[in-house]
Amino acid sequence: MSELPKRQTDIGPPHYSTMLPPVIKNNYGKWKYHEVLTPGTMVHVAESGDKVYTVRVASPRLLSTDSIRQMLDIADKYCDGYIRWTTRNNVEFMTTKEENMALIKKAAQDIGFPAGGIGDGISNMVHTQGWVHCHGAASDASGIVKVIMDEVFPYFAEKTLPAKTRLALACCVNMCGAVHCSDIAVVAIHRKVPEINHDQVKNLCEIPTTVGSCPTRAISPDPAKKSIKINADKCMYCGNCFTVCPPINIHNPEHDGVAIVVGGKVGSLRKGPMFSKLAIPFIKNNPPKWPEVVEAVKNIIDVYAKDARKNERVGEWIDRIGWESFFKKTGIPFSFQHIDDFTFARDTFRTSAAFKW
Repeated sequence: MSELPKRQTDIGPPHYSTMLPPVIKNNYGKWKYHEVLTPGTMVHVAESGDKVYTVRVASPRLLSTDSIRQMLDIADKYCDGYIRWTTRNNVEFMTTKEENMALIKKAAQDIGFPAGGIGDGISNMVHTQGWVHCHGAASDASGIVKVIMDEVFPYFAEKTLPAKTRLALACCVNMCGAVHCSDIAVVAIHRKVPEINHDQVKNLCEIPTTVGSCPTRAISPDPAKKSIKINADKCMYCGNCFTVCPPINIHNPEHDGVAIVVGGKVGSLRKGPMFSKLAIPFIKNNPPKWPEVVEAVKNIIDVYAKDARKNERVGEWIDRIGWESFFKKTGIPFSFQHIDDFTFARDTFRTSAAFKW
């Protein structure tokens, strides 16, 4: 029985195999090794002897169509039209011609996109929307990322660290960024219970939907006002209610800011994947340069660069020296916010009197 022709559909994305460069498709699953040539270039060698050279450049994540077209022009000229974006917003140009690497780097640099981010250094910083687009953001994203990457740029383009180091930023605790699995990350936080405009709630919001939006059941109906009420002891300031009911305003310029978490990773080399943990509970928003945030991130990177062993990720370094030593070496003060008192946190509690220095 002959196979029926596959039905053409526009549902879902096309299969990735249709977009692979021929050299990658021909050697799929048969790569022998790869080698980092410079912080911005690497080569993959297949069992067949074929080679593919990659140039990685940074991007600001939020790109104009003009910038994308400029990158596509480079790909058309040197890479047979093939280009890819990584999960951390790096842009990679792949070519089979070694001599094209220098030309690609220069062409990207000329339009403002420097090469780097490969190997034991800092990759491009992944981030969320921030004030540019997100309605619930507790801080900016693009602004903080810009000033942090300006400060740590040498670790992207030339200098090395003990191991690859991933930075991230999420502009609220709903966290559509990768702060839970990054070596060092900034997460913006609201700190006050939302204010309710009761006169507008009854006209703009569905009460059942608003009540159902709260993950901690802090919201309940308030029939007397034809509105809702919030239990302050249960509220965790996530802003979900604001998403479905705009009259519940989560923003508070005097109290919004960022926290810094450290020690996350995805890879399972040496140790399994790790979640980030709190390092600095709160730094107040200070736009447009956020100097306190930049200094805090740079301080952690500098201490890590000096004290960690070769191939040791930030979380692995902290596990080895202990959190007491981490706070001592970085000069970060320990506070009550660092004590995990979440309902299901007993697995993280210390159950002995032994301190790990």
